[in-house]
Amino acid sequence: MENYQKAVLELKKIIEKYDNIVFFGGAGVSTESGIPDFRSVDGLYHQEYDYPPETILSHSFYRSHTEEFYRFYRRKMLFLNAKPNAAHIKLAELEAQGKLRAVITQNIDGLHQAAGSKIVLELHGSVLRNYCENCGTFHDVRCITDSEGIPKCQKCGGIIKPDVVLYEEGLNQETLNLAVSYISNADVIIIGGTSLAVYPAAGLIDYFKGEKLVVINKSSTPRDNHADLLIQGAIGEVFQSL
Repeated sequence: MENYQKAVLELKKIIEKYDNIVFFGGAGVSTESGIPDFRSVDGLYHQEYDYPPETILSHSFYRSHTEEFYRFYRRKMLFLNAKPNAAHIKLAELEAQGKLRAVITQNIDGLHQAAGSKIVLELHGSVLRNYCENCGTFHDVRCITDSEGIPKCQKCGGIIKPDVVLYEEGLNQETLNLAVSYISNADVIIIGGTSLAVYPAAGLIDYFKGEKLVVINKSSTPRDNHADLLIQGAIGEVFQSL
């Protein structure tokens, strides 16, 4: 406990000293808002679905089993009542104070923006944006929640697709370029709530050449040995202590 408090105090000092900080976060930031990591399958999962989640959330499955994709997507990917937690709120405060330059997130829930963050790079897209594959019209998330089966565009009848990056799909190049720019120019990068196991997103950390690499995560990550400060704990609890 003493080491934990010492580490949090060190993080506080780093944040006080620097004003060019970038935050890179993953699923662990959202789980504290009650959004489960979709990879964590419960005991009932295999009774409900015939395929693992990574298969269902692939581009090819979306194309070949669109209705089954949406059955999973509505039940396992949409948590619209979730609220920002202490991590989201603190990050928005740090941005408002001129400390934090950008949030780079692997999450798709929009909670960083809900907390007030302005510069949020969503590497894997957002469930809150959806578009017609036929005419390109954008729709909000109600087009999915208020429909059954395969959601269709009211304008042209085309299939509506979530603006999220599925397995087998590439990341948005403009978002990637921006992320590389923020990371490579940062003095401090705080990695939080991610095991850094999902590529190519995790590979973006290679571009960091700044002064302080901070890792905050419950479990170990491939960057722990390179961290100037390592805190093994829940990201929301850590940020609440700042």
